[in-house]
Amino acid sequence: MNEIAATPLAAAGGEASIFAMFWSASIVVKLVMMGLLSASVWCWAIIIDKTLAVRRTRAAIDDFENVFWSGNSLEDLYHSLAARPTMATASLFVAAMREWKRSFQNAHASFVGLQSRIEKVLDVSIAREVEKLESNLLVLATVASAGPFIGLFGTVWGIMTSFRSIAASKNTSLAVVAPGIAEALFATAIGLFAAIPALIAYNKLSGDVAKTQAKMESFADEFSAILSRQIDQHAGSRSNVA
Repeated sequence: MNEIAATPLAAAGGEASIFAMFWSASIVVKLVMMGLLSASVWCWAIIIDKTLAVRRTRAAIDDFENVFWSGNSLEDLYHSLAARPTMATASLFVAAMREWKRSFQNAHASFVGLQSRIEKVLDVSIAREVEKLESNLLVLATVASAGPFIGLFGTVWGIMTSFRSIAASKNTSLAVVAPGIAEALFATAIGLFAAIPALIAYNKLSGDVAKTQAKMESFADEFSAILSRQIDQHAGSRSNVA
């Protein structure tokens, strides 16, 4: 008698594996599971890519600021950077210096509005650099917010299918009910599996991007002040000559 009672439980336990639950689920639940797994893989690719991008940007900021504040000539630094791709604060410096040099190409050029133009160039350059870092972060936020609900949809659909099977078989024993419920709950588990890392990574990367943006804005303010003093000196020299 005990041997006969144990047989269904063993059979149920043998089919309780993850792959068995996936293959025995309905087509709708399978699509939900595959979609969530694909979203999870996509999120992890974004997380790795953005983590490395933020680290590269921070390293580039530190390296450039060490060179910038070492006392080298701004002209020499500009010529060494203008010929190759730049990022972060180096891009800000090159863009501002390029606008500065354009204003001095004409010997009779006016300094009126030069400071505001340089500040605008710096703001645009910061926006571009931040946009690069923030790209695809919206995917993480979307998966973090929608993943549990998509998994819940799969769970509700799976439970509905299980109830229809119970009604058709007219059998409410645990051996009939449990597999369908387990398959349905598995969809919610996958939704949480995709959403939780996406949410944590989104908050962490958003904070890192905000800190990086603050560093670039701080450098932009300092460099703008340096150029402002240069503008005042050039304007004063011209007035003395006149």
